[in-house]
Amino acid sequence: MVAILGIDVAKNKFDVALYRNGKYKTKSFENKPLGFGALAAWLKQHDVASFHACMEATGAYGDALARFLFEAGHKVSVVNPARIKAFGESELLRTKNDKTDAKLIARFCEAHKPVAWQPDPPEIEHLRMLGRRRDALINIRTQEVNRLGGPDPSVNESVQKVIAFLNEEIELISTAIKEHINKHDGLRKKRDLLKTIPGVGDITAEAILSEANGFEGFDTVEQVVAFMGLSPKEHTSGTSVKGKAALCKTGSARLRKVLYMPSLSAIRSNPFVKALYDRLKAKSKNGMIIACACMKKLVHIIYGVIKNGKPFDPAYNIKTA
Repeated sequence: MVAILGIDVAKNKFDVALYRNGKYKTKSFENKPLGFGALAAWLKQHDVASFHACMEATGAYGDALARFLFEAGHKVSVVNPARIKAFGESELLRTKNDKTDAKLIARFCEAHKPVAWQPDPPEIEHLRMLGRRRDALINIRTQEVNRLGGPDPSVNESVQKVIAFLNEEIELISTAIKEHINKHDGLRKKRDLLKTIPGVGDITAEAILSEANGFEGFDTVEQVVAFMGLSPKEHTSGTSVKGKAALCKTGSARLRKVLYMPSLSAIRSNPFVKALYDRLKAKSKNGMIIACACMKKLVHIIYGVIKNGKPFDPAYNIKTA
């Protein structure tokens, strides 16, 4: 039986649960290279040469550990936290702490055998970190802008200085993103293809390239739609329960956010998206339903352009999303 290593990752530490023959051994380590080495030594003490490691997708906190284990030759799975939560609820768990979470992840791994994770190329990871950093700075700038207009002039002056600094940093990172894409032929070609699509600009292109690796590893547009969390979630049962359909939102929140405004722009400038908008509007559909449908349509167009390797052609009869 292959050993299972459930890993609960936090910012400064991670807890592991080594699961073999129905028994656990648990330990906590620092979430930094020194802790990774300590984990390797601890596993060696317990005569574990190979194992299947499983952790939740927790943003950037687990990336370095996942890559360390992958490069050491172990199978690693990075799972949507919603799946782990649902599995725990199915067990009617009442206790929650880092140690029990690591054990839960180990049991999930044994029961469901999640697919192996593959790290993105270094140039994609670097681009993703730059893009997320720019997003964070933009969010901070929005908070500062909202603080302007108070009664104290000295406070307003301080806020304006911070906003000016943030504008400079955002511009520097935007320049770094463009330079990084330009020096990698694959990224540059895909960026240029994406920007031929009406409604798609630099920020959207960067997010598609970094968060979805330009759709590498996706075989169908339906997989992309699910990855972005744009699949519909139905809530009906029998004849009495007829809830409104909604987005499942169990995918990439950043991609959904980045695509929202370009989709609204595409309603005006992209003939395919506009045609869909007009059809749904004529049927008196809800505004949010129309916006989400237009986002999906734009994703279909983006996927087609990338996979075909050809610029957007308004004369092409794309299949309705």
